[in-house]
Amino acid sequence: MRILLIHAKTFEYEAKEKALEAAEELGENKAGKFQNVLVVFLTVEKGDGSSPDVVEKAVSDILDVYGKVGASGIVVYPYAHLSSNLAPPEEAKRVLVQVAEKISEKGVQVSRAPFGWYKRFVIDCYGHPLSELSRSILPGVEPKRGYADFAVMFPDGRIVSIEELDEKELPRDFVALLEAEVFKAKREGGEPKYLEYCKKFGFEWEPMSDLGHMRYGPEATVMLEAVAEYAWLCAKSLGIPVYKVRGTNTFNLSFKPVQQHAELFGDRLYQLEVDEKKLILRYAACHQQFAMVRDWDISYRDLPFGAFEVADSYRLEQPGELLLCFRLRKFHMPDLHIFCRDLQEAMEISFKVHQKIYEEMGKLGRSYVSIYNLTRSFLEKNKDYLMKLLEKEQKPVLLHFVPEGKYYWVLNIEYNIIDELGRPREIGTFQIDIGNAERFGITYVDENNTRKYPVIIHTALIGSLERYIFAVFDTVVQKAKQGETPSLPVWLSPVQVRIIPFSAEFLKRADEIAQVLEENLIRVDIDDREESLAKRIREAEVKWIPYIVVLGKKEVESGKLSVRIRGKGQVELTVDELVSRILEETKGYPRIYTSLPRYVSRRPRYSA
Repeated sequence: MRILLIHAKTFEYEAKEKALEAAEELGENKAGKFQNVLVVFLTVEKGDGSSPDVVEKAVSDILDVYGKVGASGIVVYPYAHLSSNLAPPEEAKRVLVQVAEKISEKGVQVSRAPFGWYKRFVIDCYGHPLSELSRSILPGVEPKRGYADFAVMFPDGRIVSIEELDEKELPRDFVALLEAEVFKAKREGGEPKYLEYCKKFGFEWEPMSDLGHMRYGPEATVMLEAVAEYAWLCAKSLGIPVYKVRGTNTFNLSFKPVQQHAELFGDRLYQLEVDEKKLILRYAACHQQFAMVRDWDISYRDLPFGAFEVADSYRLEQPGELLLCFRLRKFHMPDLHIFCRDLQEAMEISFKVHQKIYEEMGKLGRSYVSIYNLTRSFLEKNKDYLMKLLEKEQKPVLLHFVPEGKYYWVLNIEYNIIDELGRPREIGTFQIDIGNAERFGITYVDENNTRKYPVIIHTALIGSLERYIFAVFDTVVQKAKQGETPSLPVWLSPVQVRIIPFSAEFLKRADEIAQVLEENLIRVDIDDREESLAKRIREAEVKWIPYIVVLGKKEVESGKLSVRIRGKGQVELTVDELVSRILEETKGYPRIYTSLPRYVSRRPRYSA
């Protein structure tokens, strides 16, 4: 916040025309004339509205000068010319009103000029040493987390302070979480191995964009589309109605709920100005789904239900924190919001969400260590509920206590895996939101025909698409260290079967087999290049293709295919047996068409 303080012998102003669409309506404050007043020219900057201490500091400084100069009153005058870092209009109006109200509460006569108008003003400054002063009011720095902000809860219900912990009863992965989150221990650096695997399949940074933006090659795109479809299948599996929706990436900060929700993200927002409007790029699907659902006519009979979208999401992460497939400025979030009648129903539904989040990571052969962000009052009132969540975890969880009333949620769980370098990496998440329904005007009609605000569960069951793929690659790295052959789950492999004909005379039969596989939505290609058989097999192995079929005279005549199964050796299968095996192995997972040409010889050379 920037302030210019003028002790004026006389001061007058008059509002002439609107400067902003968000200008406040005029009333008695359209014009004013004053004598012996302290005029406070005030510029509200970004973030001032989310830092209560800014208003307190500003009022304290204003009253201090007011008392010293002996003015008879104060005029708060919106003035956008003291800074280029302006707050959104709704935030600025709210702060200006708060400043005036706080001054009035001290028994001082205060007037406030209207916000958002071009105004004529005339001022006659006294000219004494204190008649012209300026102030910069900065938000207070968030205090660093201390041990008192944390505790550890065990499945048996014990809650132990950080100082009293016995490390011997803590799992190794949980110790890694404690070291990072509580003790702020730094792990040794080095380039993680999974980055090599990202490049292998075409996940790369886009050098012609902003930092933190990725490009997805042909194979990476198949994988991304498969994960997106799988996220939808996971959402539908919860056993409640879920509606797939789609929306825009840009939202106008002049709308109060958008602005209030955006303030929570502060400088992590991507912002732009178009047609004199200040817009943000959404950081999840929240804005679009809330804006849409508030227009629905909802009965208590409709609840609970979910809204789902794989949303382009933007977060202005710090350059030093960016990490391919993990921490990005633009990513894809499979966001699910579940609308519930009340907190009790939301907690009941959350058990299904919690179970699903754990189940999906377990399918990769991994397990989570969790952080439960919550208030102390929520812990006291809902300890039994939390213990039921821990029944699934079967390990301690880290409790992080947050201030009462600061957030729109009452519980926010962060699910972390420990990566190859021993660092916690958040993948899944869910929150129980008690604030946004009211903020966005989302209501339903209950049994008594009364309008009520639903409670909303936010969740990304498998994390962002990119983070899920990160978890897959990190799992490959860790299993490879244990001696396993690096491989992808068959459902996620860009090419599931490669047919390698011994020579061109077997190409027709290769096409016939490929056609059968494609009819069963199995991704298959044919390496028809004039290279040696050994080289083509070797390149298929380098690509981690799970099923490699070598086709020669013996296979054509016998009807039995020679099939190399990655990591498991070689077997003989009929075409029908191969189809059945792959369909059984991918049961419950999406079957996505390939966009790659059938013949390897027809593909350009690309980096993947």
